[in-house]
Amino acid sequence: MHSRKARLPDATNIFDLISSLSHDGTLLRRTYAEICENIRDFTVVESEAGVFMGCGALHLYGPHLSEVRSIVVRPEAKGKGAGGMLLRALLAEAEEQSVAAVCLFTRIPDFFFHHGFRMADRTAMPDKIYKDCQNCPRLYACDEIAMVRGPLPKVAVLGTYKLQQPELVQLETTRTGT
Repeated sequence: MHSRKARLPDATNIFDLISSLSHDGTLLRRTYAEICENIRDFTVVESEAGVFMGCGALHLYGPHLSEVRSIVVRPEAKGKGAGGMLLRALLAEAEEQSVAAVCLFTRIPDFFFHHGFRMADRTAMPDKIYKDCQNCPRLYACDEIAMVRGPLPKVAVLGTYKLQQPELVQLETTRTGT
């Protein structure tokens, strides 16, 4: 098996696999259009023969936080290293993007503990809450465990999360010309 960045022709396989696990709330439902719009977030794992085996996405909120989402493998790929391969590829991408922390919400924390994640308070990641949780059918009965790898973010870019003045970072500006 090997991993690679997803391309638009992969959208159908990604949609079908995610849909197979979204009817019961295991994964958040994603429309085909949403998958196409966000195809650059996805990484796929395929067999040496080029058969689609699974997918996962890395959603970037900003330099403070990214999220591993929609990570799933086909039943015949379970236990064969496809999930670990996907996660390592997504973590490498987060590192390439210089993202400080990677979060995820899961019902299988043991898998993620082995990759350096720890349990966290979900309210410490308001970007994730604002982006997805409000549309989740389990909003008021969430049974997922919030996990993070890296420092908990001290800022947010979505929603109404208020920042205290000392936490704001002054960006340097460069003067050009004149």
